[in-house]
Amino acid sequence: MFRVLLSIQALILLIGVVGMVLGGYPLVRDPDPLRDTLVFLALYLGLMGLELVFSRLFPSSFGVVQQLHSQIGRAFRNQQLGYNHALQLGMISGLAEEVLFRGALQSLLASTLGLGWPGVVIQAVIFAAFHPVPDRRAWSYPLFIFIAGLSFGAAYFLTGSLIPGILAHYLNNAKGFYQLLDEARRLERRENG
Repeated sequence: MFRVLLSIQALILLIGVVGMVLGGYPLVRDPDPLRDTLVFLALYLGLMGLELVFSRLFPSSFGVVQQLHSQIGRAFRNQQLGYNHALQLGMISGLAEEVLFRGALQSLLASTLGLGWPGVVIQAVIFAAFHPVPDRRAWSYPLFIFIAGLSFGAAYFLTGSLIPGILAHYLNNAKGFYQLLDEARRLERRENG
C-alpha cells in the first residue's frame, strides 16, 4: 500500500514538474524568504483554524470524515506503516499536489487562458475533485479541500512562490497521517485491552 501511494504521488509530481518545465513556470518567481515564511505560517494556521471551524459547524459530517480517516489509519497500521512513512507520504503528497495543481495547472490557466483569480477557483475545484470521499455524509471534506485549495492558490497567485504552499501542505498532511496512526493505535488498545 505504501509503495502504491508513493508511486501515485510520484506520478503526480512528475506530471506537475513536466507541466511547469514545458510552460516555463518558476517554482519561485521573486524570492523573498520573510514573505514566504509569513505566508507559510498563515496558511498552516489557517488550515488548522479551518479544521476547527468545520468540526464545530458540521459536527455530523465531520464525524463521518473522522470515521473514514480511522479506517485509513487501521489500514496503515495493518500494513505496518509508521511515523516515518507518515512523514514521507506527507512530504511527497504536499510537494506533488502543490507542483501539479498550483505550479502547473494554475499557472497554465493564468498564463495561457488569462485566468488570474478565476484560475485560482478552477484549480481549487479540480483539487477538491481529486479528493473524493466514498460516503456522501462526509460532504464537508470536499468543501474543506476546496477552501484549502483556494488558500494555497491565492498564496501562490499573490506571492509567485510555491514554497509556502508546499511547506504548509506538507505539515498539514504529515499531521493528518500522524493522527490517523495515533487513532488506529488508540482503537487497537481499546480492542485488545
